Amino acid sequence: MTCQTYSLFVLSVIMIYFGRFGNSLVLAQLQNDIDQLKADFNSSHSDVADGGPIFTDKLINWTEKNEKRIILSQIVSMYLKMLENTDKSKAHIRHISEELYTLKSSLPDGLKKVKDLMDLEKLQMSDLKIQRKAVNELFSVLQKLVETSASRKRKRSQFQRTCNC
Repeated sequence: MTCQTYSLFVLSVIMIYFGRFGNSLVLAQLQNDIDQLKADFNSSHSDVADGGPIFTDKLINWTEKNEKRIILSQIVSMYLKMLENTDKSKAHIRHISEELYTLKSSLPDGLKKVKDLMDLEKLQMSDLKIQRKAVNELFSVLQKLVETSASRKRKRSQFQRTCNC
């Protein structure tokens, strides 16, 4: 896959993943719209390949369905932000934007979850007050980890019992 086709690939993955397109005719129309958008952005320019993909390499690390919904929600938001500054008089841009807004409305608000992660990253763990609070919460955090781990083991063993592998 060339760098030039990453946008189409990511958008297709997003839309198919959320079941937005069961009809290949709609996806083919969207592909035509994306091809026009590529021409608008001159995405065949040689610098597109520099540094590798922007979104598709991020999708690899997000494996669980709910995790994927979070990252895909953020990716859709990034596309919408990009398209805000484009010429909305062009039909293909309007069509892509409409489809992305429709998808966005079906996604959970991943922004809150991303903000939570960024807030955690900002914590000053060398601060004595933060350390005290963290120590007070340690047992609760460990309880959640144990519950999550036990739940996964239960699901895995239930799957193995029902699986005719």
